[in-house]
Amino acid sequence: MTHETDQRRTYPPHALPEESPRHIESAVVQVDGATTLGPLKRLWTSFGYDEINWTYTPTGKQTLTKIGRFGDRAYHVRPHYVFCSGTGFGIPHWGTGNVYHEDADGKPFYDFTIADQVYDAIVGAGHKPLVELAFTPLALVPEHAKEEFPFANSPTAYSGYEAGWWSYPPKDYEKWGGLVSALVEHCVDRYGAAEVAGWHWELWNEPDIFYWRGTPEGFYALYDVTSRAVRAALPEASVGGPAVTGGAGGASFLRGFLAHCAESGAPLDFVSFHTKGASFEPWRVYGPLGAPAPERQSPSTLKMLREVRRLLDVVAEFPAFAGLPCLVDECDASVPAHWGIYDNANFAYRNTEYYPVFQAKLMKKLLDLNLVSTAKVDLATTWSFYFEGERYFEGTRSLVTTGGIDKPVLNAYRMFAQLGGERLAVESGAAWRLVDLDGAASGMPEEVDALATRADDGRLCVLVWRHADDQYSVDPAAAQVTVRAANLPPDVAAYDLTHWRIDRQHSNAHTVWQDLGAPQEPTPEQLRAIHEREGLERYEADRVVGVVDGAVELAVDLPLPAVSLLVLTPRAGG
Repeated sequence: MTHETDQRRTYPPHALPEESPRHIESAVVQVDGATTLGPLKRLWTSFGYDEINWTYTPTGKQTLTKIGRFGDRAYHVRPHYVFCSGTGFGIPHWGTGNVYHEDADGKPFYDFTIADQVYDAIVGAGHKPLVELAFTPLALVPEHAKEEFPFANSPTAYSGYEAGWWSYPPKDYEKWGGLVSALVEHCVDRYGAAEVAGWHWELWNEPDIFYWRGTPEGFYALYDVTSRAVRAALPEASVGGPAVTGGAGGASFLRGFLAHCAESGAPLDFVSFHTKGASFEPWRVYGPLGAPAPERQSPSTLKMLREVRRLLDVVAEFPAFAGLPCLVDECDASVPAHWGIYDNANFAYRNTEYYPVFQAKLMKKLLDLNLVSTAKVDLATTWSFYFEGERYFEGTRSLVTTGGIDKPVLNAYRMFAQLGGERLAVESGAAWRLVDLDGAASGMPEEVDALATRADDGRLCVLVWRHADDQYSVDPAAAQVTVRAANLPPDVAAYDLTHWRIDRQHSNAHTVWQDLGAPQEPTPEQLRAIHEREGLERYEADRVVGVVDGAVELAVDLPLPAVSLLVLTPRAGG
């Protein structure tokens, strides 16, 4: 790629660019060690997925355990479909917990065989379930659903139940309440009340769209039944919802739901909603494998921030609920999770270094949004896990690919886990500012920005990146970034520096696989080479940096896209 000199620009400290340059040449990032922004909210400690039955497969358990080992705290894990009827055979975008059944007289009974495997795997890896209480079991599907949603059985498809009957409101709310109580009581018996008190219990998923084929009022009534059932089984349980989408329809539904809860007094411990950064058009292209995208498209951080702000503002309209935790329990760069590069080449970003840098930037901007919002984000769930039977680097929205190989995005979460507990003030001369959220742009322009923290042991961590909301905007020529940390403790004379990096050449199993010829049947030697490079890698050898006039200054070269984690540990003895 050729770079014209007039397309590159240098920003002085604190300057906001008047227009978006094609590429940034240099920038200054200043960290103020004397100015704290309060405790760091660890928004990213949550993930979820549709395919509940892959939770307890060997790869599922390995992935849960892997995250549990590097995570600095338990993650909340949110799978779909625990109440759906079926055999437990997992396929993309579908799954079954198969809990609810009725005998010949219509009396309910329950089978927790699958649910136990799901929650055993999650809890066993050190995580906390975020239990999505959904959807309608076959025995509770109303008869009119089968008339309104006809389906012709076929060897290439399942029944009308899988096609959509599950999305109808249950025909008997009392039996639904019994089902909810039975699941909570069973989990308390199996894991203990103290453990289950740390879980979240949420009704349904995206009831403002096709996941709920009923009225808003019908949903509110079901929430009353559900919340009472959860609390009856475990009075200290955390219950909430309504997990709406990020559009205007979701905001309207959320407003009605909160108004209902305020009036009815139904228990509400958290508010949940979703956001997505893109819906590529078309989602799926039926053409030759590897064909280029019909139109180049990329995820938009701005779209996600605008949607989150809209929904936080709705929550803030209700003083009784404005202080509740807000769970963005699907917070994703694009939909759907189970389609990849063979469906639409724009999904390629999910394999590359673009995605982890996007996630780093997104989490920091959400933290910034919390600083100016009355209601605040508590969790931002990536809807990502893994997919059985896919090709290597299929491009699905997943944390690992075939063979349990870590994708670059997982290394962003390894970086997050190293951040300290106290957030420090940062200024970047080349950063996008939250005040521009209402601008006309559809995507965030190229920026250099950072998130800085301090740990209890004095470690200073600076996460610094270069990124643009355009996966096709790549600049291998590095921007020269000066990171200056000032107002450091006077008793520290030097720090040990560890510099971690994610870019095309570091912490990136995908490029290793590509350099090997993108084999779909890699040899044992090739697999070893890929696995050796899948984790978080150092960019340079560890070294000592001295403190001068209470400050440390570091030179960091950042190609586009890239993210570095600079860990400064006070040297023993000062």
